[in-house]
Amino acid sequence: MKRNNGFTLVELLVAISILAILAVLGWRGLDGIVRARIALTEQMEVTRGMQLAFAQMQSDCEHLAPRSLLGNRTNLLWEEDRLTLVRKVYNENQPTQLVVVSYRVANGNLVRRESRGTRDLAQLDALWQAVASDAPSESATPVVLQGRVAAMGIQVWQGNAWRTEAMPATEGGQPVEPDGIQISLTSTGLAAPMVKSLLLGGT
Repeated sequence: MKRNNGFTLVELLVAISILAILAVLGWRGLDGIVRARIALTEQMEVTRGMQLAFAQMQSDCEHLAPRSLLGNRTNLLWEEDRLTLVRKVYNENQPTQLVVVSYRVANGNLVRRESRGTRDLAQLDALWQAVASDAPSESATPVVLQGRVAAMGIQVWQGNAWRTEAMPATEGGQPVEPDGIQISLTSTGLAAPMVKSLLLGGT
């Protein structure tokens, strides 16, 4: 009797099982690649946002107003998760003005506030209080620079050393002006903090 060529039921089941296993393995590999790509994209977005925030900080720190211009008022104040400074602003065909700038980490966001410009030192005192108090104010609108920020660490280069707290005043009662500042931003999307060192009052 002539036998028909073809596959038996057992052979078909074995082939289907092998294809199913290969499909599962392929799906897992593809899923892993997609997840890794999503994570990498998120990290790149966080890093780019941090770099833009550091660029804004660099601009503010480079234009730090000297204490001599402020009648020896405070021009820089730093603490954990907060930085407040007075910077000079140059507008075309207008005299130089002073603004108060504040950086603060709040509710997982890095927030920047900038006051309106002034040339009046008494008004500058009021603007400093408004910005430092975090109270809602028309003169200082908050702008979120970066989300997913867990903490901001600040050190200043003062007296030839990095310090988290200001040096005591000299014997003449004059404070030692810091030359630089180091800011670290810790993000929930990055494995390690991003650190940037900036000059104060540069050109």
